[in-house]
Amino acid sequence: MPAFIIRRLLQAVIVMIVVALIAFMLFQYVGDPVVFLLGQDANPAQIAQMRSDLGLDRPFFIQFGHFLVNAAQGEFGLSLRQGAKVSRLISERFPATLELALVAALMALLIGIPMGVYSALRRGSFMSQFFMMVSLLGVSLPTFLIGILLILVFSVGFGWFPSFGRGDTVQIGWWRTGLLNADGWHHIVLPAITLAIFQLTLIMRLVRAEMLEVLRTDYIKFARARGLSNRVIHFGHALKNTLVPVMTITGLQLGGLIAFAIITETVFQWPGMGLLFIQAVTFADIPVMAAYLCLIALIFVIINLVVDLLYFVVDPRLRIGNASGH
Repeated sequence: MPAFIIRRLLQAVIVMIVVALIAFMLFQYVGDPVVFLLGQDANPAQIAQMRSDLGLDRPFFIQFGHFLVNAAQGEFGLSLRQGAKVSRLISERFPATLELALVAALMALLIGIPMGVYSALRRGSFMSQFFMMVSLLGVSLPTFLIGILLILVFSVGFGWFPSFGRGDTVQIGWWRTGLLNADGWHHIVLPAITLAIFQLTLIMRLVRAEMLEVLRTDYIKFARARGLSNRVIHFGHALKNTLVPVMTITGLQLGGLIAFAIITETVFQWPGMGLLFIQAVTFADIPVMAAYLCLIALIFVIINLVVDLLYFVVDPRLRIGNASGH
């Protein structure tokens, strides 16, 4: 187990260094931050002085070393558009994105897993076919179209939910949350549904496929021969083994929800990191773009590490293989 953890941590460090290099290259090849800070009317002496103050006249590897040290401390300089520290902008927007992703992931799990199990156990029923049709629509329709349709129906048509914003929030230490009041939940419903639909259909189809595969295995046949009830076989044996790969996919999808909430946040004007990133791309705000890239990579690395450790704990074959040196 310790060797497994150390190996995964070394891999994570290598991945983060590569991502940091890619993010650092943004400063080198996507515009000139000096021009953004001083403007087009700056004279050569002012430009040279600013480049010296920012350390941009130093060799590449020295600049990259300083970038790594600062990035490890969560510092990415100042936003070229807003003039504020990037770390402060990220910390202000991160709670909104994380809460949206967690609510969407919870929706996808609580709805997708039962739908997948039902579709596997009642393959020929009308509801099973209906679920498969809905899942096909969920996979096929683009996220922005789903969001616009939800706004058109439930905000403009019925007026049940607001179409933009986060609603009232509550400050708890450095964390600002909208999940502690009714208005916050009222605002998060439509964005969370929009973000969850693709993940929900993916989980449903994965659970259905894995459940059908497990139900065909020999140990399920032996369980039936022993006279165990269908409830014990389906939920005590089949579902338990089905959820092992589902756990892996769900962990990775959580990172995807955080990283790719950009479209949802743009449609609903949700004040999260995705909307901040879109604004940064529009104005070529390189420090914000670099910080977003590094943060998303860190989230994926942490989630992958946690999923690997959970997989190691849940699946005894990995422990046996690790103990035998394979």
